Amino acid sequence: MKINEKNLCSFATSSSPVDREGWLSKKGEVNKAFQRRWFVLKGNLLFYFEKKGDKDPVGVIILEGCTIELAEDEEHFSFKIMFHGPNNRSYILGADSQEVMEQWMKALACAGYDYMKLMVAELQRQLDELEESSDSSRDLPCPPPRQRHNPFNQIPPIAPKRLNAESSKIGDSQTKNKITFRELHTAYGRPILTDLNIWRHQKKALVVPEDILIQI
Repeated sequence: MKINEKNLCSFATSSSPVDREGWLSKKGEVNKAFQRRWFVLKGNLLFYFEKKGDKDPVGVIILEGCTIELAEDEEHFSFKIMFHGPNNRSYILGADSQEVMEQWMKALACAGYDYMKLMVAELQRQLDELEESSDSSRDLPCPPPRQRHNPFNQIPPIAPKRLNAESSKIGDSQTKNKITFRELHTAYGRPILTDLNIWRHQKKALVVPEDILIQI
């Protein structure tokens, strides 16, 4: 694969997002001593500079087809970028602390295309499960919608006393409707005639004969 060094250098110092940057110690290929370098991670490209703020990087590591492992036979807080296959070089890097080492190892392990491909596959699997669950939930019968009743539309119950009174009135009206006019006339006319006769007798008793008035 041909790499355009000019474009690669301009990309290293461009304003494109930086995934991680910081100081690491890099073990030389010829000189086995560790040299302190400024590392910048952008995507699957790991640039390293001699000093922070340099315009051109000293080198670049393409993080494809490699694994990130601990360098147990090296100094503390060291790890290596190991490429698999014949005549492939491995890079040994050292951090200032255990925490910084773990952060760099995690960032480098997630930078390759293979990891991104696995992440896409996992996200697709989760999406398929969500779609299946949503489809199954659609097949289930939906409960009827809850109806909200206006309490002011309800007819208030009739009180028992009022209900009995109304029923008695209805019963009385029904019985009254069954009485004939003659029976009704007799029932009300008889006491009136009785009272009229009593009143006539009392009036006759109050009348004084004229001969009695003359004698006096």
